[in-house]
Amino acid sequence: MGNRTARARGLAARAGAWSARHRWAAVGIWILFVVTAMGVGSAMGRTDAGDGDLKGEINQAQSIIDEAGIEEPAGESVLIQAASTGDKADGKAATGLKANDARFRAAVDDVMKAVKATGEVTAVTSPYKSDSLSKDGRSALVQFDMRGDADTAGDRVAPVLKAVDRVEKAHQGLRIEQIGSASMQKTFDDAFGNDFQQAEYSAVPVAFGILLVAFGALVAALLPVLLALSAILATTGLMAVVSHVQPMSDTANSVMLLVGLAVGVDYCLFYLRREREERAKGRDPQTALRIAAATSGRAVVVSGVTVCVAMAGMLFTGITEFQAMGLASLMVVAVAMVGSVTVLPALLSLLGERVEKGRLPFLRRRARGGVPSESRLWRAVVGRVLKRPGVSVAIAAGLLAAIALPAIGMKTQQLTLDQEFGDSLPIVATYDRVNEAFPGGAEPAEVVVKADDIDAAPVRDAIADFRTRAVSSGASKGPVEMTVHRDGDVAVLSVPLIGGSDQGRAEKSLGLLRDEVRPASLGKVDGVEAPVTGQVAGSKDFNDQLGSSVPPVFAFVVAFAFLLMLLSFRSLTIALTSIVLNLLSVGAAYGILVMVFQHGWGASLVGAEGVGAIVAWLPLFLFVILFGLSMDYHVFVVSRIREARLAGRPTKDAISHGVITTAGVVTSAAVIMVAVFAIFGTLSMQSMKQMGVGLAAAVLIDATVIRGVLLPAVMAALGERNWYLPKWLRWLPDMTHDETGEPRTPPHAVEGERVGV
Repeated sequence: MGNRTARARGLAARAGAWSARHRWAAVGIWILFVVTAMGVGSAMGRTDAGDGDLKGEINQAQSIIDEAGIEEPAGESVLIQAASTGDKADGKAATGLKANDARFRAAVDDVMKAVKATGEVTAVTSPYKSDSLSKDGRSALVQFDMRGDADTAGDRVAPVLKAVDRVEKAHQGLRIEQIGSASMQKTFDDAFGNDFQQAEYSAVPVAFGILLVAFGALVAALLPVLLALSAILATTGLMAVVSHVQPMSDTANSVMLLVGLAVGVDYCLFYLRREREERAKGRDPQTALRIAAATSGRAVVVSGVTVCVAMAGMLFTGITEFQAMGLASLMVVAVAMVGSVTVLPALLSLLGERVEKGRLPFLRRRARGGVPSESRLWRAVVGRVLKRPGVSVAIAAGLLAAIALPAIGMKTQQLTLDQEFGDSLPIVATYDRVNEAFPGGAEPAEVVVKADDIDAAPVRDAIADFRTRAVSSGASKGPVEMTVHRDGDVAVLSVPLIGGSDQGRAEKSLGLLRDEVRPASLGKVDGVEAPVTGQVAGSKDFNDQLGSSVPPVFAFVVAFAFLLMLLSFRSLTIALTSIVLNLLSVGAAYGILVMVFQHGWGASLVGAEGVGAIVAWLPLFLFVILFGLSMDYHVFVVSRIREARLAGRPTKDAISHGVITTAGVVTSAAVIMVAVFAIFGTLSMQSMKQMGVGLAAAVLIDATVIRGVLLPAVMAALGERNWYLPKWLRWLPDMTHDETGEPRTPPHAVEGERVGV
């Protein structure tokens, strides 16, 4: 009796009981929380993440520039180009013009006048004075800087882009296109915003439609969606508050929405489905709600805490963007979890039978309360799996290992503009044309030279030697331009890298500068600092820092997930198998990503031809997200198996009962997650496609092969050893609080074990 009383005091059971007794108070507190969070967040505003958190040379260079008080403007260029004979893609006819022809010069003059007239630019430089003419004489670059803060230049570049566009229309036969940090940032922000707006508008109706099919009633389908949206709104406000300590970003906000919708709907679905199932068995509403609170509610809490721990792993990267995504995801999962075990029981208590309102005749279920009967498909599958568990483990594990195998050759990098957007944006073609006409000119490396006296003879000689060696070493074709800031004793050398938009070749050129050219020239002068920065350097430093953070993140997530499983189920075996199965799921997702986006197998189906690499941040991000989300299904299914085992069923019978009775809700939850994630696979940005495809594939594998075949097969093969807890671990706190509502017969103890105590 004492054991049963202890279980009834579980957190989820107590929260559900309190909410059911104080229905209006629970609903009122939740609404007040959401409104307050939104109001406070709106009043405080959000602080966005900057780019100064990378370690290494890029951070060193930024520190030198900041200390010297140098404000680097956002540089822009306008390409004026006469189309060649083979250039027909954009309708430009070959003109045979050269840069020194009068018509070409007139176009250059018009560009310079037009951009100056906007009042948004400064330091407009003619290509005839800056040697910005291509070797073939067909191309020229008008260069200028945007006024004001470089970080916000993208917000002010639109008038300049319009002015350049008007000039192009006035000069038929010439290609006149703008590119630079501000215009590229605007293009990226617009595409990013449009993509996520499309995803946000699509995700909610898709989730609602799937829930409508699952429940067959409008009210029941609306509840999970409304609670998930309220959790997202509250977290948006909390993100603004927290951003004053941990800066946030648009990416973090979008990831939060993605995770919040998927997890929030899933948690409510688990809870609501169990309550309806118990009512369909003839339970009175109070008993049905109590059982749902203590069983599915407990599974939600265990799953939510595990997901939060997994998300916290991103805080170990030391990269602000990752920390923002991790913290935002952690918060929305925590809020959704709390809402599911507090306000949902109150709403169900208030609605009672009215939760069935709005039933659709063509979606009527044969079972009472809209709860579908057991899946014949899964009964047949699980029956065969349990007859030959060893063979099933070998086949399923072998299949997943084969899918994961290509991940061994995974190639990661920061995607270049053409890889990210392909030919979907005109600026990508401009980027390629500039790189072709001026190799390396679009993304030059910058060497920030700091000395006690920048005009000292040894320093001047070393700089001259560096400029010569940069070209002679094969790292650059030149010219190596220099800007001197004498007030700060700093010189900035701009080095066009050989390789241009080819990230691999450009990184080799960068390596030559850092490892050979610099030590042989600037490195010989005492007191001189010369970190190499720029886009290519930033990408490499980011990858290096990200790579160094992988072991601690992986170790943290795996260790704490194992500990939570151990405490929640008081079984060493369950904890170990949960980790192994989740790792198989993540490995399979990695393999699919490599097959599709790196090797191009089926890439045309998702519009990913020619990418050839996985975006650098995705493997770590996917590991953390998937490891957390996989626990949803694992905890839910294993909790049901354990519940049946505690009720006295033999292990194989408990496994069969647990998997078959959860098949409907796991399938519904998986379909929602796959649908939401798949929306991201349809977006134009390759990084978002990769994220969407990776998440959708992993969830699909997890809900079918892992939970439907491998989990029951492994548990059947282990038998009573599933419930093994060594004597030396019996001191661990008991977190197995639950209340099944059924009479129980504890499973036979394996040596050293006490289950559910």
